[in-house]
Amino acid sequence: MMSSSISRQLVIWLAVPLTLLALGGALVHYFNSVAPGVISSDRRLKDAANALMARVLIKEGQVTLDDNPAGRIGLPAPGSVRYALRDAEGRLLAGDADIPVVPLGSETSQLVAISQIDHQSLRTLTTRYDTRAGVVLITVADMRPANEPAARFGFMSTLLWDFVQLDLTLVLVWVGIQLGLRPVRRLRDDIAERSPMDLRPIVESSVPREIAPVVVTLNRLFTLLRTAVQSQQQFIADTAHQLRTPITGMQAQLDLLAAEPAARPIKDRLSTLQEGIRQLAHSANQLLTLARADPAANLPAKNQSVALNTIVAEVAAKFFDRALASNIDLGVEAASASILADPSLLDDLVSNLVDNALKYTPAGGSVTLSVGTNQGKPYLAVEDSGPGIPEADRQRVRQRYYRLPNSPGHGSGLGLAIVDKIARLYGASMTIESGAGGRGTRVMLQFP
Repeated sequence: MMSSSISRQLVIWLAVPLTLLALGGALVHYFNSVAPGVISSDRRLKDAANALMARVLIKEGQVTLDDNPAGRIGLPAPGSVRYALRDAEGRLLAGDADIPVVPLGSETSQLVAISQIDHQSLRTLTTRYDTRAGVVLITVADMRPANEPAARFGFMSTLLWDFVQLDLTLVLVWVGIQLGLRPVRRLRDDIAERSPMDLRPIVESSVPREIAPVVVTLNRLFTLLRTAVQSQQQFIADTAHQLRTPITGMQAQLDLLAAEPAARPIKDRLSTLQEGIRQLAHSANQLLTLARADPAANLPAKNQSVALNTIVAEVAAKFFDRALASNIDLGVEAASASILADPSLLDDLVSNLVDNALKYTPAGGSVTLSVGTNQGKPYLAVEDSGPGIPEADRQRVRQRYYRLPNSPGHGSGLGLAIVDKIARLYGASMTIESGAGGRGTRVMLQFP
């Protein structure tokens, strides 16, 4: 599930109210532009309607307009107002026949409407006037041009400009947020670039006050992890001492017992016991190596510049007697190459590779250790002439406790798992392929 973006949420939270404010401001501007004109037009219409009602005369039961305006309210200028007087049935009594009939309900005394007169939309006011001759409907039309089109244009232009400002504001807000989040990104990159072994505290003065509590919490976590790593290292050291010492003592005692003449009748049983003790010692060493290869148990202080060719030569010398006893040609092809690592872990890595190669190589075969550089990068390879590893199993042999079917001996299936874990610890890529001529196995480690 994708995590939400703070910057996106902030922009959305700002966009919604700012959009509503822009729309509200444009509407207020529109009504402020229209309202004065509407009020002025309504006043003119009411004045004209009042003037017409004052001029209505009833002569012989007929409705007419008084032509003598003396002492009566004057009508607006002819060009500004047009009028029509109609009876209840809509028949024209006086005035302009072009003014349309505006229906007026029985309960309504005045009604403002927009009517089409000479292809113009004009405001009209229709007034019900009760006389002795019956109901007279007086309709007055304001001929002055309405300001609504201009107001609508002003509304649209204001709204457009407000949204342009809104877009620019959101862009500036986005840029400001991105600039403000740069310290957070620097902190993120600083933590992401660290290796699992780098548990140095983060400098609190280098971050803004707003995220300082997060840094304090991280530093507290790093402190707990360092304490846990130190405890783990101490446990591994104590376990190695407690296991190796009694196992070595048992091996020595069994060797002495097997050399005694009185032990000849049970020599076969002692040999089986000796092999079991050696296997126990080997498995214990492998398990301890696996624990030591964990990134959390390895601090940068342990790493130093190590010559791969020196490590390979020392490991080959350690296994020379075993190779000789098994009639296996153990050779070294080493050029100068160095990496930054823990020498003891590299020794364990090479030892497990050579131990596996010797275990699976038949008598008369060969095991070759090679060291050098490939395109400026150090590499280490161990090649044997054994039965090889099927391509389908080359990934599975990296798993703990996995052994190929019909494998000889009583191995624990930890050798290549240890090699793979140490390789990952130092950022090396491990490839397993066939040896020369498609025979045997070649395990190659390419270091960064």
